[in-house]
Amino acid sequence: MISYKSSGVDIEAGDETVQRIKPLVRSTFTPQVLTDIGMFGALYDAKFPQYEHPFLVASTDGVGTKLKVAFMMGKHDTVGQDLVNHCVNDILACGAKPLFFMDYFATGKLDPGVAEQVISGFVTACKENGCALIGGETAEMPSMYQEGEYDLAGNIIGVVEKSKILSSANVKEGNVLIGLPSSGLHTNGYSLARAALFPKYDVNDVVEELGETIGEALLKVHRSYLHQIWPLLEGNLVNALSHITGGGIIGNTERVLPEGLLLHIDWNAWEIPAIFGLIQKAGEIDDEEMRKAFNLGIGMIIVCDETKSGEIMELLKDEKPVVVGKIVKG
Repeated sequence: MISYKSSGVDIEAGDETVQRIKPLVRSTFTPQVLTDIGMFGALYDAKFPQYEHPFLVASTDGVGTKLKVAFMMGKHDTVGQDLVNHCVNDILACGAKPLFFMDYFATGKLDPGVAEQVISGFVTACKENGCALIGGETAEMPSMYQEGEYDLAGNIIGVVEKSKILSSANVKEGNVLIGLPSSGLHTNGYSLARAALFPKYDVNDVVEELGETIGEALLKVHRSYLHQIWPLLEGNLVNALSHITGGGIIGNTERVLPEGLLLHIDWNAWEIPAIFGLIQKAGEIDDEEMRKAFNLGIGMIIVCDETKSGEIMELLKDEKPVVVGKIVKG
């Protein structure tokens, strides 16, 4: 006779996971959250009295093969932060502030300890971004994943005033591009990075130019730019934002360009972090391919009027901003 447990699904492990994460998840709740973990749906109060015409902004993403590095390192408390911060940055690029986040955690055999570490990362980032973790799904699917592996996805909802929505309509010739540093690869380019590095290195190898192990450099948490950018949005200093993810600086920033305008990027304007040089050398990757796959040390680009660039640079001076280019006529 077979049972659900003998077929690979451990309901008791699922119950243990829920009990472990309940206090963590509750710690992110804001007054707008009207339900507790365990119901069939999560409820959020949709009154926005401070907005004249609120628009909801949604984004869904994953962490990609950065998870492979987490598996190799046996470190699971940062990838949840990566996912939340990536989603926060995506809706921030529309001018939105995050309201709530929901996750999907899928694995072949549920390990409550690993699940708790991953979800603690969600909790950390949600609290840092003022965002409620109001629900999610934990799926145990035998034979779908290799032993010790899992996958993550997340969905975020934010809100923006209609008149404050950032779009290409605000971008003009002569606008300046100000870049904010990334913390590393963030959550993109890991398939190429792993293909380049791991035939020659182990995740635990300490590399002199990095000052840490390969694994530590690759697992650096994807930055959230919410707290740096929000005062600029409130001050009407920003025309558009480009979150530098898959596609690199050009691929992402072109998304905010109106027809007839082009990007002029000064690739010598900043020092590219050592991890990218290591990847390029190990994989013998040309510059064009590197620029397509990686952020190369710039995680967010602010598009602004030239007359406002000095004020922005001063406000962000502790973040080491750099002018990386401008908008020119096509």
